[in-house]
Amino acid sequence: MKIIFEPIGYVHSEFKNVKDIPTQSVLASEKIGEIELLDKFKDGLLGLKKGMHIVVLFNFHESKDYKLIQSPCYTNEEKGVFSIRSPFRPNGIGMSIVKIESIRDNILEFKGLDMLDKTPILDIKPYVVSLNPKID
Repeated sequence: MKIIFEPIGYVHSEFKNVKDIPTQSVLASEKIGEIELLDKFKDGLLGLKKGMHIVVLFNFHESKDYKLIQSPCYTNEEKGVFSIRSPFRPNGIGMSIVKIESIRDNILEFKGLDMLDKTPILDIKPYVVSLNPKID
């Protein structure tokens, strides 16, 4: 089985070098970036608002290989790839939780930038802490 994704947009980022990127968005809460959606997907932003948190799923497009056992930057202990946030993964899928700063046409500006410039975006989802159990 082969699964193929096409990007819905791309990141505009100050990070041009992989070595400069924070390991996760909570460590870059004041860093601002933009997602530029392809025009055919911009209507999908309806309902998102400034101040909301979203989950951004993206492709680690500069990671060409993976290792199942790695030593993350914060320890010398070896760990399995599924227990760490390494970009060197079998499917190269990344996830960040970021805060929306503004939405202009097909541009979503956000805080929490931890992605390389030109990172392909696969999906955007609202970050939901709890669901209202009431059904209308």
